[in-house]
Amino acid sequence: MTEELVFDITREALWIGLMIGAPLLMTALIVGLLIGLLQALTSIQEMTLTFVPKIGAMLIAFWMSMGFMSLTLIAFYQERVIPLIAGN
Repeated sequence: MTEELVFDITREALWIGLMIGAPLLMTALIVGLLIGLLQALTSIQEMTLTFVPKIGAMLIAFWMSMGFMSLTLIAFYQERVIPLIAGN
């Protein structure tokens, strides 16, 4: 295994990790901003108001993007990791 191959696989793994995490992070960011705006406009400072909707939205986003996440990871392992382990 060469140094270039290690760096290439690491770069690809980091990119896939970013792609897989992006839907959940973007959902949390958007819901957090909307709830923060709502709290600033109404002067409601309840801690559960920020936590519960964000968790619910992230669960829905995870459920909706679960197929994409698993297909991306399966493709990465089948195309890059398993042939490397098998010695191809």
